[in-house]
Amino acid sequence: MAPIPHLMTLADLSPVQIRRLVAHAHHLKQVTVPWLQPQGTLAPKAASKLRLPSQSLFNKTIALLFSKRSTRTRVAAETSASLLGGRALFLGREDIQLGVNETPRDTARVIGGMCQGIFARVNDHSEIEELAKYSPVPVLNALSSLWHPTQVLADLLTLHEHANLFVTSSPGKTKRTSQSPNFPELRPLTIAYVGDSANVLHDMLVTYPRLGHQLRVASPEDKKYRAPPEVWRRVEELGCDQRIWWGSDPRQAVTGADVVVTDTWISMGQEAEKEERLKAFSGYQVTEELCREGGANPDWKFLHCLPRKQDEVNDEVFYGPRSLAFPEADNRKWTIMAIFDLLFGKWDLTEKLALSRGKGDE
Repeated sequence: MAPIPHLMTLADLSPVQIRRLVAHAHHLKQVTVPWLQPQGTLAPKAASKLRLPSQSLFNKTIALLFSKRSTRTRVAAETSASLLGGRALFLGREDIQLGVNETPRDTARVIGGMCQGIFARVNDHSEIEELAKYSPVPVLNALSSLWHPTQVLADLLTLHEHANLFVTSSPGKTKRTSQSPNFPELRPLTIAYVGDSANVLHDMLVTYPRLGHQLRVASPEDKKYRAPPEVWRRVEELGCDQRIWWGSDPRQAVTGADVVVTDTWISMGQEAEKEERLKAFSGYQVTEELCREGGANPDWKFLHCLPRKQDEVNDEVFYGPRSLAFPEADNRKWTIMAIFDLLFGKWDLTEKLALSRGKGDE
């Protein structure tokens, strides 16, 4: 039997594998969205071309182990499993014995004996590593203290879909890759991150530089707001540090930025530090003024993984034409669907490049 594939962070994947996941998400989105339209709105010709997306989860059950509450991740996971022909079984902290009367090792074996995949949203990263160590089925990291791979995949899909906004000399034109004739290629970008060094940034650090993008990060000088050693080791091992600038001035970080990203400064479990953190991040709110003073690209766009707080970005940016935050949130569905298909349904995250045309499958 093939080795059990798990996915803890995008650092575990090659650039080709990451591109394959994003292109597959785009493909599944194109195939599936027409099915979700109201009946009668499709023209007869379009209706005749409908085909089902991959049904790789037919009769299969994916366990959602959520130690932390969620909106986008949970909704995306449940709807994705359904579209792939399977079922998502939500298991919150109050539903099972994990961490109360049962070890992660025993929980992984029991759930893995009845379900065909585990999508786990945990506290400390060691929890999901232990689940993966003993699970007889693939384990996917839905969020941990160190990594958040599904969020960065959604960000990548959003940027590729809006590649026409990041043109150089050929406005309105974007290349198409050999992966899919409809998948837009993205030119190298300068991506600025302003805020705390948390799990979303950590997967950005090991992903964007390997895809040809420059990353500029601003966080306070205190080491608690910088990447932990275990993350930075992965950054250096992958050679990503060569394309990363890191300082404490958010204006310097946004210099030349095509995309500006921020995240919460107060993650779940850090509520007691609220006053201290708000003080440390004073001046870090993403605004038009900050980006103008810092010299961001005049057409810069904004990303935020949500939920958003006013301190992190003002309404003018968050609800304005620069913001891609809600298309980004929508794309959590399609990128999670792609991973569910390839990881849980097919056990196949290999470096395939081409997407076939056969029945909506890869």
